[in-house]
Amino acid sequence: MKDAAAARAAALVARTMTASLGTLHDGAPSVTMTPYAVLPEPFAFVVLVSGLASHTRDMLADPRVALLVVEGEGGGAPPHALARVALQGRARALDVDDAAYAAARACYSGRFPDMTGLFGLGDFRLFAIEPESVRVVLGFAQATSLTPATLAAALAAA
Repeated sequence: MKDAAAARAAALVARTMTASLGTLHDGAPSVTMTPYAVLPEPFAFVVLVSGLASHTRDMLADPRVALLVVEGEGGGAPPHALARVALQGRARALDVDDAAYAAARACYSGRFPDMTGLFGLGDFRLFAIEPESVRVVLGFAQATSLTPATLAAALAAA
């Protein structure tokens, strides 16, 4: 079950380009949509965000975050049965001199080549969201927890 769940979760993460990003804003949950790329090593979800956005300030103030990647509607599945991958993790700002910055930038630029101009704007910065837990729901009564390493391996094999 876990191998099949990991493979389906990896396929969903690989084909979906946006996630819901949950942060803590003044102690309360706050959610926004964010495009992401996946950095294989060290395994992390990479987001490029504006310093003007409240979620950027939220991640700097408290790095605990959640990401939710959801299967798109319209495939015939009832909304309650849509596949989803929920991650809890920590967001880490990547500065230009950070060892992971070049790989994260290349990863993000490779997935979103039309957005590379944002790197030239002074208020945009990269964050690596390092998963600490992964919950996969593939439909009714098809939920399981995976380790981040299991999801990373499934993504590498996909």
